[in-house]
Amino acid sequence: METLPEPLLVRILANLPAVELVLVCRLVCSQWKNLIDGAALWLVKCRQEGFVGDDAEEDSGERWQTLYFLHKRRRNLVKNPSGEEGMEFWVEVENGGDGWKVEDLPGDFGKEFPNEEVQKYFASSFGWCSKAQIIDLRAEGYWEELMDTVQPKIVVRDWYASRGDAGCLYNLKAKLLSENEDMVAEFESDTISIPPDNEGEWNEITHTFTDYGPGVRFVRFEHGGQDTAFWRGWYGARVTHSSVTVEP
Repeated sequence: METLPEPLLVRILANLPAVELVLVCRLVCSQWKNLIDGAALWLVKCRQEGFVGDDAEEDSGERWQTLYFLHKRRRNLVKNPSGEEGMEFWVEVENGGDGWKVEDLPGDFGKEFPNEEVQKYFASSFGWCSKAQIIDLRAEGYWEELMDTVQPKIVVRDWYASRGDAGCLYNLKAKLLSENEDMVAEFESDTISIPPDNEGEWNEITHTFTDYGPGVRFVRFEHGGQDTAFWRGWYGARVTHSSVTVEP
C-alpha cells in the first residue's frame, strides 16, 4: 500500500465507512492520518453521496469532512412530530379548554397533508394549548467543537392549519440554549390568526438560525394554538410534521 500514489490511495480509502476511517484507519500510520485529516478524501466521499457536484473544488475553503458528517447526520430531531405516539416526548404541555387531541388526517373540514406519509395531527381546543420539546444536541451526536466553531444552520419548521368551519390562532417559538439552558438566540412568530372562512389548507412556517455564536447545547421547540369561536371540543389550530434539523 505504501507504494500506491496518494490520489489512488485516497480513492480506495473513500470507499470505506466514515466511522472506520476516523476511528480505525486514521491510526494505521502518519500517511493515512494525514490523508484522512485532509480535504481530498472527504470531497470524494461528498461527491459519491451526491452532497456536492463534480465541479466542487478541494481548495474552496469548505470543511469537507464536516460537510460530509452534517449531511449524513441530517434528520428530524423532534420526536413524535405528528402524534403517532400520542403525546409521548412532549413536555410542558398546556391543555386549555378540552386540551390537545390527536386526530387522523384530513379530519373534519380539513385538507390532506402535502406529504402522504403524515397521517395524524394534533388538534387544539377553545383554551390556549401548547407543548414543547427540548433537544439535547450532544446526545444527538452534534459535538461541542462543531457547534462552537462551525455553527451549522439550525432549521426549525412547523405545519399548521385551521378547520374550514372555524377560525384559530397559532404561535411558534424556538430557542437556542446554553449548557445551563440560558438563551443564546430565539425566534418567535407572530400570533397568526386564521379567519373562520378559510379553506383548511396546511401552511408551513420555518426559521433558520445562523451565526448564533458559541455555547449552543440545546434547542427548545414550542408551538400552540386555540380556536377563536370558543366552541367545546377541538376546533382550534392543527399542527403536525414539526421538525428541527442541523444542516450544512
